[in-house]
Amino acid sequence: MQPATALLMEQIMNRADRSLPAARPNNDSDANEQHGMPLPRLVATNTLPFRRTIRRPELRQIVPLADTTIYDMERRGEFPRRFNLTARCVVWDLTEVEAWLDARRQASDSSQLKRAPSPDVRQRKRRPVKATPVS
Repeated sequence: MQPATALLMEQIMNRADRSLPAARPNNDSDANEQHGMPLPRLVATNTLPFRRTIRRPELRQIVPLADTTIYDMERRGEFPRRFNLTARCVVWDLTEVEAWLDARRQASDSSQLKRAPSPDVRQRKRRPVKATPVS
């Protein structure tokens, strides 16, 4: 170290060694005696839990549906609604999307989810089904 830097470091260390006067507890009664008025008490308010929002690319990774399908489901009330953070930024609430996925999983497990009917292969225009011989 250079001599000037060493001297500066020694001065800083000496200041740190000085003891500060013992801090006394801050009681409301002390403030009342000094100023004649009570101090306002800070009341802890319940803050909302941290809610994470996701943008469209993240939503596509979580929900493998096309954008138009998601928008149609939103309009019908079957998917969590998106909201605008700004004029150009659209987000979804991650907890709502996860809850929707859990509900869909439970509905699928309990067979409550409607499945699309199987197509009637006899109505195909290409590759028609051979007629079964009548015995």
